[in-house]
Amino acid sequence: MTTRTLEDYDDHAAAVIGAEKTASSWRRILIAGTIGTAIEWYDFFIYGLIAPLVFDQLFFPKFDQLTATIAVFATFAVGFLARPLGGIVFGHFGDRLGRKSVLLCTLLMMGLATMSIGLLPTYASAGLTATIALVVLRFLQGFALGGESTAAILMAIETAPGHQRGLSAAVIQAAGPVGVVLASFAALAISRLPEADLLSWGWRVPFLISAVLVALGVYMRLRIEESATFREAGEAEAVPAVEAVRGHWRPILIVFFAEMAQTSYFYLTAIFTISFATRQLGVQKDVITQAVLFANLVGLVAMPLIGAWSDRIGRKRLFLAGVALATISMFAFYGVVASRDTLLVMAAVILAAGVIHPLMFSTEGSYFPELFPTRIRFTGVSIGKQLGTVLGGGIAPLVATSLFAQTGSTYAITGYYVALALAAMIALGFSRETSKSRLLG
Repeated sequence: MTTRTLEDYDDHAAAVIGAEKTASSWRRILIAGTIGTAIEWYDFFIYGLIAPLVFDQLFFPKFDQLTATIAVFATFAVGFLARPLGGIVFGHFGDRLGRKSVLLCTLLMMGLATMSIGLLPTYASAGLTATIALVVLRFLQGFALGGESTAAILMAIETAPGHQRGLSAAVIQAAGPVGVVLASFAALAISRLPEADLLSWGWRVPFLISAVLVALGVYMRLRIEESATFREAGEAEAVPAVEAVRGHWRPILIVFFAEMAQTSYFYLTAIFTISFATRQLGVQKDVITQAVLFANLVGLVAMPLIGAWSDRIGRKRLFLAGVALATISMFAFYGVVASRDTLLVMAAVILAAGVIHPLMFSTEGSYFPELFPTRIRFTGVSIGKQLGTVLGGGIAPLVATSLFAQTGSTYAITGYYVALALAAMIALGFSRETSKSRLLG
């Protein structure tokens, strides 16, 4: 019989205390990351939900309706054009200085930009200056989100137990729908205001609410610790972006093509549909905003379940299933919306944005970072993801509006998505499964 010494008991107690501390840190990071990310996505998406309703009249009144709508979506795309730059800049500092400092910086930047949009004068009172200011603030929103969307996930998976990385990342990813739900409630509330009130003061309220949300997010993030995996990792051999492009260009390309398919599908079936259905088809505004709201409520529940599922059967399989289903659904989506039947329109948006899209969105949170070593993980993921977002979701509403204007048909929009989906499937064919592997050092 082995006799246990006092030192053995001390070692055991220390191990238990260490495990409890790690678990506690993981829970705090999940809570803080979810709240902060939800706030960031609320700030970013409130523009996408409100702008198609009123910004054509407030900031682009000199254009005809279709041209003004294109201008609104072009401004929407500016936020996405800024994301790669933000991803590279914040990725550099995130890989050099840590994830926590980036999270605080991006939250403050996003909040200040969003509140400032709510305080802008309109074209009627300030002319072109108002339009230019809107574009600049939208750029700052995108710049901030370029760092936020990666940092929070890295904190979660680098702290999580190995068998729960998919679940942890999916919980943070689910904060996206939380933010969109909050933004949808705000958009739904103001869409029911009389037209005069909506155009004069109602549209400003959702942007100004950001002040309270950002204060809460900053408080939560000040209380978390830096990722232990990051603290233990070695530094990049060169500038993180240089090392990532030189030594890890294959996973960057995989992330790039996969992200284009994922983001474009959501923005084509949710954001673009708001304008298309209300302006071109005459569907009531509140029908579409409610559909987007319910879709994100469904996605909020689906994402953690899919993330946990990916821990068991793998990320790649689920992501590919999402791309395949998205491609099939696009052949029927706009035809269903064109029916103008309230229930069918809502069902189409909920199925697309609430069920099919989460198969891709919830799994990429763990899948993409697992392709890169810790010392350049932030930068590598950011380059592929943000560039893919720009050339996917960022320009998707603009491309779709332009294609419809030129052809008068939604078949061109479907063909556009099919091309993106095929590119993603080919890229994923060259990727490896990561769910059962340790994080690269």
